[in-house]
Amino acid sequence: MPVSRNDDVTPLWLSHHWPDDYERCAVVRGRHVCRRCLWMYPVAFAVLAAGVLGPRLPAPVEIAGYALAALPALVDFVLEHLGRVRQSARRMVIVSVPLGVGLGLGFTRYVHAPGDPWFWAVTVGYGAVAVTAWSTGRRWGPGPDELSGR
Repeated sequence: MPVSRNDDVTPLWLSHHWPDDYERCAVVRGRHVCRRCLWMYPVAFAVLAAGVLGPRLPAPVEIAGYALAALPALVDFVLEHLGRVRQSARRMVIVSVPLGVGLGLGFTRYVHAPGDPWFWAVTVGYGAVAVTAWSTGRRWGPGPDELSGR
């Protein structure tokens, strides 16, 4: 009998994954938390705090750091969603830490210059690549609806 999406579902504010994607989560105090978010956001907010409270990096360093540090996570996401690699918890953590650094640099840039065209070019460009891979790619194995015959 297939598991209903309402059975054992962690609130989406802790994990944006449904039970059929819980392999992407770590269990923290009995709740599923997205593994990428668990590593990425603390690092991103620490880099943001350092960038806002400490000395500023030159603008080219912030933008290049944002683009380059986020690139491994984007490549991993695209390859996974195009079916070239399988999901890996270890690889997700490895690429999420530099992603956090990159996002922290990007958030810092946004706080100081919200209309910066380089910030928005990286954000929109990487977002478009990710959405395209997600919407046109395929995942390994059948989804829950395919397994249940719906």
